[in-house]
Amino acid sequence: MHITPAVWIITCLVILGLFVFDFFAHVRTPHAPTFRESAFWSAVYITIALVFGVIVTWIWGGTYGGEYFAGYVTEKALSVDNLFVFVIIMSTFAVPRQYQQKVLLIGIVMALVMRGAFIAVGAAAINAYSWVFYLFGFFLVYTAIKLVKEHGNEVEVEQERDSRIIRLVKKVLPTTDEYDGDKLVTKINGKRVVTPLLLALVAIGFTDVLFALDSIPAIYGLTSEAYIVFTANAFALMGLRQLYFLIGGLLERLVYLSYGLSIILAFIGVKLVLHALHENTLPFINGGEHVSVPEISTGMSLLVILGVLVITTVASLIKTRNDSGDTAEVDAKS
Repeated sequence: MHITPAVWIITCLVILGLFVFDFFAHVRTPHAPTFRESAFWSAVYITIALVFGVIVTWIWGGTYGGEYFAGYVTEKALSVDNLFVFVIIMSTFAVPRQYQQKVLLIGIVMALVMRGAFIAVGAAAINAYSWVFYLFGFFLVYTAIKLVKEHGNEVEVEQERDSRIIRLVKKVLPTTDEYDGDKLVTKINGKRVVTPLLLALVAIGFTDVLFALDSIPAIYGLTSEAYIVFTANAFALMGLRQLYFLIGGLLERLVYLSYGLSIILAFIGVKLVLHALHENTLPFINGGEHVSVPEISTGMSLLVILGVLVITTVASLIKTRNDSGDTAEVDAKS
């Protein structure tokens, strides 16, 4: 896949333009978006992502198109897990609903910039050392196991992590516990201080760095093309703000989402290790020769990812519906 500098520049300008439009059209004036507004713009951004995938398929072929769609679905699924953490952060800092859009949009842009750096480093490492796939693979399997162990304790884990970050920020910068509209910095008695809105933004930005450590290796398990990795991440993050307001209440019902993401990360981790064995150059493995192992196709990866997401989502909704029914029966009897 040959991507010219001109294509990179045009792609980055289009993505930047969409974020600028989002800011001036929806975020500049503080307000709590309605369900209808969130649903409409979520659909718009998902449609844009799908159209881009069709363009990739048309210009560069079905193989790269399949890699893009597999990467996009994976990153979108992982971003839903981000939303759960965002809900915790907003609750921790008691961010007024009308100001949450600004925090989310700035945090998402920061996330994309930081992920761009991770993607560049990852691409350089893969091009120079094929054994990096071993590291990515084992790290994803470790992350999958960690997700399962932390299931049910996400709130405590995230709050503990945020408190450490905020304690560090407060040691460096003067802060206030009072909001001043949607300002990130305000003045009190002639002194500039940081508002809780900026602290929430710092927490979201730092959290997404940690998420990027999982998501970037995961998508490199589906494609080795930096352009696809970047665009799949960009379009997955785009519309995440609207999705936050659209399914915020639904997140509590996705009780098996962590298990589903664990399965996906473990699956991609195994896929990466198999690929590393196939491309092996390490002298202490098979004498530095390639190992003849089966490789998992992009089409199979996409089917597994979609299948796991559908099953875990349906199972979650059935579970929470049954639990709600049991609770209602108990209340009725009492």
